[in-house]
Amino acid sequence: MDDLSRFCCQRPACPLYGRRGQGNLTVCARYGVGQQHRLLYCRACKYRFSEHKATPLFNSRLPRDKLLAALRHLADGCGIRQTARLVGVDKDTVGRLARAAGAHAQRLHDELVAFSPRDAQGAAG
Repeated sequence: MDDLSRFCCQRPACPLYGRRGQGNLTVCARYGVGQQHRLLYCRACKYRFSEHKATPLFNSRLPRDKLLAALRHLADGCGIRQTARLVGVDKDTVGRLARAAGAHAQRLHDELVAFSPRDAQGAAG
């Protein structure tokens, strides 16, 4: 059984868009080399999407281990060119990954901050 509680529908017109753990998602297929990626299906709006949609992993042609290594090097403070040399990929690829990861991190931050509890002093004042 696949745990899909951390996923949500990616179609903005869906009534359950962005709401995790609603029980509306199922795995309808697997794809990719070795069938390692899941194609998810929303029962509410009948939309199909990759489990990697809206993540830095979406549409990446790099092997997963290289992609994750590049992101780890960037997170450790390595520059674009240094990361490209260490991982063995083009600097433009590393730049694209850095932009995608940054945009994803910004969206995740905004989502988490929106649901964080209010500061006790801020609520009183």
